[in-house]
Amino acid sequence: MFKSFWGSQEQQSQPRPAEIPTNSWYPSSVVNSPSSSRPTTPGSISSNAQRPVDRTQAPYHVSPAEASGIIALLNDKSVDELRNLLSDSGAYSHFLLSLDQVKTQNNVRDELRKETLQLAKKNLEKEPMLMELRNQCSIIRTTELAAAREKMNKLERQKEEELKFYSPASILNRLQDAMNKSEEESEMVHQHLLDKEIEIVAFVQKYKKLRNTYHKRALTHLAARTSLTHG
Repeated sequence: MFKSFWGSQEQQSQPRPAEIPTNSWYPSSVVNSPSSSRPTTPGSISSNAQRPVDRTQAPYHVSPAEASGIIALLNDKSVDELRNLLSDSGAYSHFLLSLDQVKTQNNVRDELRKETLQLAKKNLEKEPMLMELRNQCSIIRTTELAAAREKMNKLERQKEEELKFYSPASILNRLQDAMNKSEEESEMVHQHLLDKEIEIVAFVQKYKKLRNTYHKRALTHLAARTSLTHG
């Protein structure tokens, strides 16, 4: 079939390659390619085999198996049908859509489109729930979270105060203050005795108790300071 078609094309007066109409519907890679502007003869096949292939003009590469299937379909067509494919955009589109490879691609595209629409629909259905969750998060962030942060800050301040209160330096200061207080109370009781505001028996008992307390605190203060110095 191809041989008779190509022979008839060489014998009849056909337009030169530059005279073939280039309709906008036809791919530019086919219209501008010398091999697609006229039927390929055996001689032209051998001459075109040495020409470099422009990969930029062919975004999709057909496998040998796919090419053989398309050639088989074209082989069954008459010369008029082939000529009609080159000149009629409707016929070309109908033939293109009838190819199994194109049908497979269209089916895949339709499935992807269907799945995408289903996912979009599910997402839209979940939008009210997402809005409710967003509102709840906002409420938690502005109320419960703020209260929890304030409580945490309060606990942090208490911890800092307790650590400061029980620090070695703070303990030494408190022991020193206790010693000073016992010393002041002892001096006050002694002054009461000098002013005859207290009996001698009561003075001895009270003064002895205050001095014992003072010396206990002084020994504790000395031991703590010595421990910190040698520690």
